[in-house]
Amino acid sequence: MIELTSDALDPEKVTAKVRRDTNGAVVTFLGTTRDNFEGKRVLSLEYEAFDEMALKKLEEVRQEIMAEFGLEQLAISHRIGTVGIGEISLVIAVGSPHRKEAFYACHKAVDRIKESVPIWKKEVYQDGSRWVACEDHEFSPVDQTAGDQASAETHAH
Repeated sequence: MIELTSDALDPEKVTAKVRRDTNGAVVTFLGTTRDNFEGKRVLSLEYEAFDEMALKKLEEVRQEIMAEFGLEQLAISHRIGTVGIGEISLVIAVGSPHRKEAFYACHKAVDRIKESVPIWKKEVYQDGSRWVACEDHEFSPVDQTAGDQASAETHAH
């Protein structure tokens, strides 16, 4: 399951997608908005995405992680729009016969999403805002052009 939504995320619903009688481990990661960053008070996060490419890249990450760790169940749900303090922006659920693979797969999935999926995050502070971690993305020349267009279109609004 791959999902990109502006709705509040339900970790139980995402986790249920990977629960099976054959799995001895289910690991769920929740990425939540914290109230501070480097001494600044964070009010909210704002996520924007190039939806079509983000969904494609999320599925690529999902397939890569499942193949690497020999998994059959991995679900990813990412929220876009404004995400308030304590709210969930990312849910990754991994079902695996064994816990070690489930933990490692979940950890790697988070890293790969941050590296390769065209979803951009703006931290809104009490005294301003800034776009965060966009420079960490690895895009091929084709993806970079699409990402630049989406970013330019998104930021024009």
